[in-house]
Amino acid sequence: MITINLTKAKEITRDRLRADRKPLLEEQDILFMKAQESGADTTDIVAEKQRLRDITKDADSCTTTDQLKALSCEG
Repeated sequence: MITINLTKAKEITRDRLRADRKPLLEEQDILFMKAQESGADTTDIVAEKQRLRDITKDADSCTTTDQLKALSCEG
């Protein structure tokens, strides 16, 4: 019988999410700089960057591997 170590699965999921969010954060950084240069509101950009940073915390509340698989940086 195959058993899954949920703690290890959560760590693997966090690593996947970190890799997935890297280009998204970089994109938000560029948008933030452009907004600052033009004097535009950065509230939405800051909120999105925080959401992306917090996405790895979502793995902690998962209780099944299906929940872990469903986690995504796409918002």
